[in-house]
Amino acid sequence: MMMSTPINNSYSTLVKQGRALIEGEPNLIANLANLSALIYNSVSDLNWAGFYMVDSDSTLVLGPFQGQVACVRIEIGKGVCGTAVATDSTQRVDDVHAFAGHIACDAASNSELVVPIHYRGKVIAVLDLDSPLIGRFQQQDQIGFEALITELEAHLEKVGL
Repeated sequence: MMMSTPINNSYSTLVKQGRALIEGEPNLIANLANLSALIYNSVSDLNWAGFYMVDSDSTLVLGPFQGQVACVRIEIGKGVCGTAVATDSTQRVDDVHAFAGHIACDAASNSELVVPIHYRGKVIAVLDLDSPLIGRFQQQDQIGFEALITELEAHLEKVGL
């Protein structure tokens, strides 16, 4: 993940808080649960913050999250989350209703940011953030959340899965 712009102070704080939450804890589910709560309660204008985990070569399954009930399974290559896995790239969507194949788990969601999570060179999950605001996620948000996921990936490499 290339960071062409430095991380701003609010995301720097979020990354430090995230690092402190996961430090010393080897359990992935516990770490994802705490990170989803941290994000949901620290970042404005979100209606969903959580994770989808790669369950097979073709499917993502719902992981820890905060917000309304969600879709349980998403095909890799479908929707914003599935596209992020298939392309191994962050997806920042200003208006999900204009995204071909968008999966509407919550009708209140209007924009979305999805960041792939890697372990040993493979995508194992995604961070999924939804907002009721169109255009909620900007480049600075993407950089900040990619930095948080980089911390998580480094932790995973250190402690394993």
